[in-house]
Amino acid sequence: MIYKVRIILDAEEDIFRDIEIEDSNTLEEFHDAITQAFGFEGGEMASFYTCDEEWNQDEEIALFDMGENGSDIRLMNETFLEDVLSENSPKLIYVYDFFSMWTFFVELADIIEKEDGRAYPNLLFSFGELPDSPPEKTFESKPNMEFEDPLDNYDDFDFDENWN
Repeated sequence: MIYKVRIILDAEEDIFRDIEIEDSNTLEEFHDAITQAFGFEGGEMASFYTCDEEWNQDEEIALFDMGENGSDIRLMNETFLEDVLSENSPKLIYVYDFFSMWTFFVELADIIEKEDGRAYPNLLFSFGELPDSPPEKTFESKPNMEFEDPLDNYDDFDFDENWN
């Protein structure tokens, strides 16, 4: 089967790409299709995240395992699109370049039959130009930055002043 997927940049402006890709492709192949569709070089770290209907992030599926001794993290090259994207769970979050944090919303739009003679993945539609830098993230609530100064009273600390 072929998934028609819309990948939307998390920005105020409408910037998105529509891609057709086989459900049997790995998330690494999908990652490659996304980076090409948006014009990234593709050399940065990236992850997909499963999420719920309200885009609340859940499980990470990473491009590489950055753990020292290996870990239980799912990897893109071992995870197939059909395993994480379906009519029942049609959304993913994709983050490219952890220093810049390009964040995209991925949504399954349709599932169709494969067309003979068509190469997949296939960029169907491109709308909007990617900005030079990722959009600034704004958070709904600001953390309370008012703290009591704990250094006013040293008697409350449990330590030996002559430790050295």
